[in-house]
Amino acid sequence: MKRSEKLAFLGGFHAFPGGQRDAGDAEVRVENCEDNEKATMIACAARELFEELGVLVARGSETLTKGQRASLLDDLESGRMSFAEMLTHYGLHLDARDFTFAGRWVTPPFSPRRFDTWFFLVQCPQKQEPHITEDGELATGEWTRAVEAYARWERSPILAVPPTLHALKTLSSGLTDDLIERFLSVPQSHREPVRRIEFRPGFICFPVRTPTKPPATHTNAYIIYGSRALVVFDPGSPYEEEQQALAACVDDLRNEGRLVREIILTHLHPDHVGGVNALLEHLGADVKVAAHHLTAEALEGKVRVDRFIEDGDLIELDNDPPIHLRAIHAPGHARGHLCFHEDFRGILITGDNIVGLGSVLIDPPEGNMRDYLDTLERLRSLPNLLVLFGGHGPAIGSPYAKLDEYIKHRLEREGNIMKAVREGAETTREIVERVYTDVSPKAHAMAERAVLAHLEKLEEDNLVSQTSDGRYTANDINPSAS
Repeated sequence: MKRSEKLAFLGGFHAFPGGQRDAGDAEVRVENCEDNEKATMIACAARELFEELGVLVARGSETLTKGQRASLLDDLESGRMSFAEMLTHYGLHLDARDFTFAGRWVTPPFSPRRFDTWFFLVQCPQKQEPHITEDGELATGEWTRAVEAYARWERSPILAVPPTLHALKTLSSGLTDDLIERFLSVPQSHREPVRRIEFRPGFICFPVRTPTKPPATHTNAYIIYGSRALVVFDPGSPYEEEQQALAACVDDLRNEGRLVREIILTHLHPDHVGGVNALLEHLGADVKVAAHHLTAEALEGKVRVDRFIEDGDLIELDNDPPIHLRAIHAPGHARGHLCFHEDFRGILITGDNIVGLGSVLIDPPEGNMRDYLDTLERLRSLPNLLVLFGGHGPAIGSPYAKLDEYIKHRLEREGNIMKAVREGAETTREIVERVYTDVSPKAHAMAERAVLAHLEKLEEDNLVSQTSDGRYTANDINPSAS
């Protein structure tokens, strides 16, 4: 199924049916299961399957007509009956033998939302046909063979949740029933989190722990590889253990016969460049570092930059089809910020201009609000955007909606800041107290920096003025005319 692009978490991703466990799931009786936790998760799986696809995997459901199942679903969704009450009332029951355990996945520490998810394989009951129910969470759904689904992911712009992708790849190998439980279980389950996340073929996200700004705890390094070469984006961790983990992932690709062409930096901030020197030492002197010339100037004496990347430059990697990364000079968060667009695959590497976790801080003098809004508009105009790979958090499967959200949010903030100044707020602190009511007081210092960026733009627009003692006043201009 494709999750709705409107969902805050993994919107636009393909996944299997499922959802969050309810308290009432523990009240459902599951025959032939002595493990209470497993029984509760089976009940959750059965309920979610019924709610999302209208498929009722319960003993006795074969006697129900299509209309009767629809009536039961209405009872459940309307709240007239709980799932446990519905099963009892209609003489149905769950049997653990109908649910083959197929792995348990726990989201890694860098994920913005944490889940402990159980997977089960079930046979679709005869005379029942899955269909997407109209709850707004799912966009599309279909029956397909695992081998076909995995091949589609390889050749087309589909985003899959990593456990789903792992299951599809495993099932594609044609496993027999007695091997399914063994091979669908997570490798090294409950020992080490999966670090290498391949959202698209040839595009690896490798989050590394960095001293970044909360709520993020990790920065996404990216490894883009073709048949003979690879490039590494933003090895940002200053911590030795994280540097070694990233180097090991790069080595795996090198051991397959690829050369590391260069390390590419999206911008200058420490949580994006903190591991560059360590990776260079590991890889050897032949590997070069590339960045915008403004980034190179800011990093002089800290990180060696061998090649400048300017707006419109192309980075090509042999593949089938070839990977073409077009550089976009995208200032706003940083003066020398670069984004990279792969038009054929619909991929945009956004650095810190758009992120999957938290918000983007525009902090003068390096940050500039006018430049940032111009950058967002330029990125919004790009054709064939299907996924955003940001500097923090998960990939974003609804690019245009996310860009619209960013633009709308910034303009609303600016409007509220202008209103606060007109109503007498004279300092950044006073403005934050009036405008940033949705932000924790602990974040007010950063919010003041964002307010300053907006005020600088408003000064350029001749809408506010700064007095000699550093206070702000609204200029006497008709708001409607401005």
